[in-house]
Amino acid sequence: MSSNYNSEKQFKAPLYEAMVAHQAKNPVSLHVPGHKSGQGLLDEGVPFFEHIMSIDFTEITGLDDLHHAEGVIMEAEQLAAACFGAEESHFLIGGSTVGNIAMISAVCERGDVILVQRNVHKSVIHGLMLAGARAVFISPSIDPQTGVATNVHIEAVKQALQQYPEANALFLTNPNYYGMGVNLTPFAELMHAQGKMLLVDEAHGAHYGFHPEVPASALSQGADAVVQSTHKMLTAMTMGAMLHLKGPRMNREAIRRLLGMLQSSSPSYPIMASLDLARKRMHTEGEAWLSGGITLVKEFRSLLDEMNRFHYFPKEFPLSRSEGYETADPFKVAICDATQTLSAAELKERLEEQGIYVEMTDGRHVLLVFTPATSRADLERVTGVLSNICLDVPVQKKELHAPISNILKLPYYTQISSPIVFDLRGISREGREVEAYRQVSVEDAVGKRSADMVIPYPPGIPYLYPGEVIKDTVAEALLQLAANGIKFQGTEFGQTHKLKIYT
Repeated sequence: MSSNYNSEKQFKAPLYEAMVAHQAKNPVSLHVPGHKSGQGLLDEGVPFFEHIMSIDFTEITGLDDLHHAEGVIMEAEQLAAACFGAEESHFLIGGSTVGNIAMISAVCERGDVILVQRNVHKSVIHGLMLAGARAVFISPSIDPQTGVATNVHIEAVKQALQQYPEANALFLTNPNYYGMGVNLTPFAELMHAQGKMLLVDEAHGAHYGFHPEVPASALSQGADAVVQSTHKMLTAMTMGAMLHLKGPRMNREAIRRLLGMLQSSSPSYPIMASLDLARKRMHTEGEAWLSGGITLVKEFRSLLDEMNRFHYFPKEFPLSRSEGYETADPFKVAICDATQTLSAAELKERLEEQGIYVEMTDGRHVLLVFTPATSRADLERVTGVLSNICLDVPVQKKELHAPISNILKLPYYTQISSPIVFDLRGISREGREVEAYRQVSVEDAVGKRSADMVIPYPPGIPYLYPGEVIKDTVAEALLQLAANGIKFQGTEFGQTHKLKIYT
């Protein structure tokens, strides 16, 4: 994706280089932080912290200021914009969380309507709370082969716009945790034709657009503002992320002002330097670096096929069109024991017993996250452990089962919600205080406003947000889920089979 703009500068990492040059002066630190370039470390911390603390600086001469960038930080962010296809990029030292909150707060004044994909990160809900926005939630599709929630349909967005023409933006998560996504161009065109914005949480897609076998980036498909967790799939330190802006619709001054409010006034220089270096890698060798990783993951999929014990998705590589999603990240591989001898939790436990730590389990699948930094030694270890499981764990069922499909066939989500308002305590209100609640049976809750956030896991999508009217289809689905042993988050429903409603 990298631009040829400033082709010589792309080989620089201006912030990192300035930090190293300052450290080489053997300076005396009479400023914060208090560890004084690591001099205050306990001996036991030296092997791990000594080097990183030696460049853990603050806003001193020559190292610029994140909140008023005029020097090396400004140059590093300009190079990031050129690399990732933005017109303006901002370093985030609080993860994608702070970027999501800033995007929502920049486009929504109190009471404004915004269309939001229902299965979003909790930081989006926090952004809605802070902005006082009215969220119209649009339900995602469910992949029929895996039961995993994927993305919203364009037709659902069109319907939502007809119902709520005053909405000023659409907020999508693309890709999801499993790397499943959609082509965003139709969504951008739809929103822009009506003078509205497309905001995208692309936390898991910082590598998108840098290789023909990974999906196109959200920016290249017309998104107005995009957040990427550079630490998830690229090489930045944890909490290192970026917010990218493109086009004339986003209020960039509002973004700058909000980031100044939301981000620490003492930003981590090591995190910012790691963002600078992650950008340099993608700018100078992104496609080649991704190629090596993709080759390794293809080999892993082939080895899984040879074992004939584990289902995984996406099954085909490159992806063929699926009902639930259109694009997929080749570095994400979700597996399950096709014989159902081992549950996902048991499979995860056996992997961890051998030192293989996975991203998560959703109750059905174990998600393995590869990146271009995954080594061949890593591949050999995980395939060795899976091969041993095939040998050591006898199949307790005689045949392989088809991939698990979604257990629910009824329209269990409210496809397009009524506008929901959250306050800072997470309590819904519509022009009045609504704090008192009581617990009732599911049947008695129908038609009432939920005081719970009810999240069956899997798939991990809120069936109800606080303040949302409980429909009979949702009530029926919750009872069916409970009968099938699904766990619930954010509520006591799993134990009580009762729901909290506002009185």
